[in-house]
Amino acid sequence: MSATPSPSPGARRRAAGLTFRVKLMLSYAGTVALAGALLLSVVWLFLLRYVPEEAAPTTGGFMPGRGDLLRAFVPPALAAWALLIVVGLVGGWFLAGHMLAPLGRITRATRLAAAGSLSHRIGAQGPDDEVRELADSFDAMLARIEAQVAEQRRFAANASHELRTPLAITRAMLDVAAADPDRDVDALLTRLARVNGRAIELTEALLSLSRAEGGALDPVPVDVSLLADQAAETFLSLAESRGIALQLETLPGIARGSQSLLQQLVVNLVHNAIVHNCDDHGWVRIGVRSAQGGVGLRVENSGPVVPSEMLPTLLEPFQRGAQRAHRGEREGAGLGLAIVAAIVRAHDGSLTLWPRDDGGLLVEVVLPAA
Repeated sequence: MSATPSPSPGARRRAAGLTFRVKLMLSYAGTVALAGALLLSVVWLFLLRYVPEEAAPTTGGFMPGRGDLLRAFVPPALAAWALLIVVGLVGGWFLAGHMLAPLGRITRATRLAAAGSLSHRIGAQGPDDEVRELADSFDAMLARIEAQVAEQRRFAANASHELRTPLAITRAMLDVAAADPDRDVDALLTRLARVNGRAIELTEALLSLSRAEGGALDPVPVDVSLLADQAAETFLSLAESRGIALQLETLPGIARGSQSLLQQLVVNLVHNAIVHNCDDHGWVRIGVRSAQGGVGLRVENSGPVVPSEMLPTLLEPFQRGAQRAHRGEREGAGLGLAIVAAIVRAHDGSLTLWPRDDGGLLVEVVLPAA
């Protein structure tokens, strides 16, 4: 005996009920009816209760009694009360429709966004009320989502291109080696190890960028000056091999953030400053100091002139400086400053780049102090 599968929660239809417009209409009509009933009650309490029960003769005729007044007052009062209810229903229907019109535009925009159209905007007009605030917040959310989706698509395309390159090189070397009976296995292994190392570095950089953009932090007090000292010590041999002098000027600076991410930030900045430098007699200055109520890290280097229009592109993933084009050595995947920018955003800090007039770049990061 087979059991009939129950529909998923998303496939179940909601129970039929009154629309929000009908509920508002009934609320308006109920308020009007209640106000009319209170008015009639006031007339009864403060007027009719003081009228005698029976009619009484007077010198000019007679005074009607309470029963006479009730027979004369109740039918038109009930008719007026019924008219108030009708007016409340009709007026409430049109008033609710007018009040809910902006919500209808928000609903249509939501459905378009759910269908994949993120470029649509509500563009609410009118006074700055709660509905206008909701519409503006929804437009801002759509703009941010659209920018993030576009950035993710561009990043995915660049990442697939960058990862495809070492794989294609590996396949080409293997094909050539397979067709060459006199192949040099040692040389082939050396080249394969170099290409594989580049693929590993690229993958690790992608993971670091993803982690930084995720913003999952476990903030602790971090000594930025100590991280700068460690980075300078780590890259001292690389700098000396290139004829680059490292200059370290640090003051105590305790920031609040992720120890591993801030270490990655300092390492990337120092490594970039060494890599994008002059071949001989270059220099790199690393400084830590207090700045703008936080901790400032400055990394400055000599090198080729950086055009001002190139600065925004340096923070994009897979963007490399023009000076790398003529070098035959492995200089990275163009993710260094992109990772730095993502880490700074995750820590609510600021990142500023200045091109030096005589060549090179000055990078300043300001992080919240602990």
